[in-house]
Amino acid sequence: MVTYQRLRQHPSVTSSLIGMSLSAFDKFYAEFETAHEHRLNMLTVTKRRRQRRQRAVGAGRRYRYDLRDRLLMTLFWLRVYMTYEVLGFFYDLDKTNIEDNLKAVLMTLEQMTTFTFDRPDAERSKLRSPEAVMDAFPAVRLVIDAKEQRIQRPKNPKGEDGKTLDRQKPYYSGKKKAHTLKNQVGVCPTGKIDAVSESVPGSTHDLTLLRQTKLVDQLAPEEAAMLDKGYDGLQNDYPDQPLVLPYKARRNHPLTDEQKAFNRFLSKYRIVVEHTLAQMNKFAVVAQVFRHALDSHSRIFRIVAGLVNRRIEVKPLKTYAVV
Repeated sequence: MVTYQRLRQHPSVTSSLIGMSLSAFDKFYAEFETAHEHRLNMLTVTKRRRQRRQRAVGAGRRYRYDLRDRLLMTLFWLRVYMTYEVLGFFYDLDKTNIEDNLKAVLMTLEQMTTFTFDRPDAERSKLRSPEAVMDAFPAVRLVIDAKEQRIQRPKNPKGEDGKTLDRQKPYYSGKKKAHTLKNQVGVCPTGKIDAVSESVPGSTHDLTLLRQTKLVDQLAPEEAAMLDKGYDGLQNDYPDQPLVLPYKARRNHPLTDEQKAFNRFLSKYRIVVEHTLAQMNKFAVVAQVFRHALDSHSRIFRIVAGLVNRRIEVKPLKTYAVV
């Protein structure tokens, strides 16, 4: 099992098992412990029956593992995404006990996870330092892309009139040729995630999702967004907002050599969002087929994005200066 005592004896494997070093985990746990205690103290109703609390926080049966090990258990699950039965085998716990352990920790992790564009405009930092901007596109504040994850094919239940309801079609992605959920991610030029959307059915077009989230509306007039060809047409929505998009060939209008060269040049900068998404894919819970309730996906995705941000702060992504 992955416990703190065992990791102290084998610190070299910590990053592979939970996505951060042992020293980074110690710092993270100090923040988590405070946030978890605060969340519990704010609870006014019981967990299961949602009745008014009669006892103080901490009363009742004790967990088999302390809070530090339960946080490790959750990070290990996010990283590997094994079934509750398999995780229960490792920790000698029943499936329902595993679920209770994870749920409590995930609720705290969700409350700890915030992004720059979740905050009011006045609290957002401007990217103006040489380390924080792109040398060729200094106005770019966000690089926006969408990430899809496969899900188990939804079942089609019967409605009250006896007819079968089509729950599968909205989740079918023509691009992936599978049923998926989609999230929009906005990263700053350093790769740090600044904005994450709610999970939507995979058939939602990237441009439609961006219009729904109105993320571009949150940019200052002088700030630009960098996007890929999937967002072609966004210029018509924001004629006065600086946008950086590659050229797209039209019927009977192929790209010129200059336009192809610009697209290649642009891709060397846009790769930062791909590297960030690759960091997220190291957490199997957002890379494998998602097996849990679809309404829990947004929470899991945000938590993983927050963990990736912590990793990038400690170990920044490789930057590619184009000469």
